[in-house]
Amino acid sequence: MRNRILIVEDDESISGVIQKNLSAAGYAVVACYDGAEAAKRVHADADFDLAIVDLMLPGMDGFELLPYLRHEDIPVIFLTARADLDSKVRGLRRGAEDYIVKPFEVLELLVRIEKVLERTGKLRDTLEAAGLQINLLERTIRKNGEELSLKPMEFDLLVMLAKNKNIALSRERLLHGVWGVDFVGMTRTVDVHIGQLRQKLGLHDAIKTVSKMGYRLEDGTP
Repeated sequence: MRNRILIVEDDESISGVIQKNLSAAGYAVVACYDGAEAAKRVHADADFDLAIVDLMLPGMDGFELLPYLRHEDIPVIFLTARADLDSKVRGLRRGAEDYIVKPFEVLELLVRIEKVLERTGKLRDTLEAAGLQINLLERTIRKNGEELSLKPMEFDLLVMLAKNKNIALSRERLLHGVWGVDFVGMTRTVDVHIGQLRQKLGLHDAIKTVSKMGYRLEDGTP
């Protein structure tokens, strides 16, 4: 089951970018463009694992909307152009889990979402990508009902690709995220493990090489 995320952002272009990238990363997303609209939506349907909320909203601003979300135990990440310290402190003191200032990098937003879901115990324990079912707690992988075997680092690399499916990741980012090191000299390690994933899981077509950069796990389903 996918994590369900509510996006409350009145700028439709920014909302569209967030929706597109979260859907590509495997999240189920619902968008509202007005604070009061979002409050009504949550009252009618509170089955959200997290909300990304702009501060400056028509109808009801982010600070006013926050109590409605907290009442339904929905963690909140504020996403706003207001970088002043007072707004940040006010948001965190009132119960927001995180505060991101525009403009932002999509990968940073995805990482922060995952960290909030982990911290609040709302991260779903399964991922689906490229025909694979990945259980994060059991550390198992199934394809067409058959369990497949991977070495620990191969599994961790697959998880990182699956959490960022349809997003190009550099070799350096994969190396740092999986092996915890951050220098170019060992990027060959990533190439070797990618080759093993392709062979063991039949992902020759799904794991694309991004020229002079890294790799992307392609998946047509949201």
